[in-house]
Amino acid sequence: MNNLIKSQVFFLAVFLSNLFSFQVATSQNYTLSNSSSSLEIHGTSSLHDWTIETEKQSGKLVISNTDNLEISSLNITVEAESLESGKSAMNKNTYKALNTDDYNTMTYSLTSVSNVTKNSDTSYKVTTTGKMTIAGKTKTISMDMTVTLSGTKVTLVGEKSFNMTDFGVEPPTAMFGTIKTGDAIKITFNSVFNK
Repeated sequence: MNNLIKSQVFFLAVFLSNLFSFQVATSQNYTLSNSSSSLEIHGTSSLHDWTIETEKQSGKLVISNTDNLEISSLNITVEAESLESGKSAMNKNTYKALNTDDYNTMTYSLTSVSNVTKNSDTSYKVTTTGKMTIAGKTKTISMDMTVTLSGTKVTLVGEKSFNMTDFGVEPPTAMFGTIKTGDAIKITFNSVFNK
């Protein structure tokens, strides 16, 4: 009788161990490729529309199930002073507005996925909620993105519109206040993650 119980316990332990090992093995870890990824900020001013590009960003993505696209975690960090407009005066005004002396990064961290719709065998539309931190202020935002799986690569594409003042950032001005930046901005991203 004791041998039977020991045998059952042994097989249960082996089963649970294999199940746990399988779950760990199916989790896929990816690292953001800075050189292959793009993140742009689009806005307006009283003079003309403008675009700022991010030159330095990093991030991690963990997918626990690639068959049904279950995302365990997603974190992206942008170096604030890597924002580049092509105009030094605009860059300076941007860094001042973002208070980069005190807050040198902007971050996004996924908190939940509310919906996943399969577009094709390798592409999904995903509705997410996450925490975005800009100039030291954190807000919860919802965002849709398209996730594409291709071998050892995952690509996230999407956009999000909001106001600078949502994060306590005063829209920059130039030329003694004669040129004013609009409050509304749009972030577009094409983030490439590799294993």
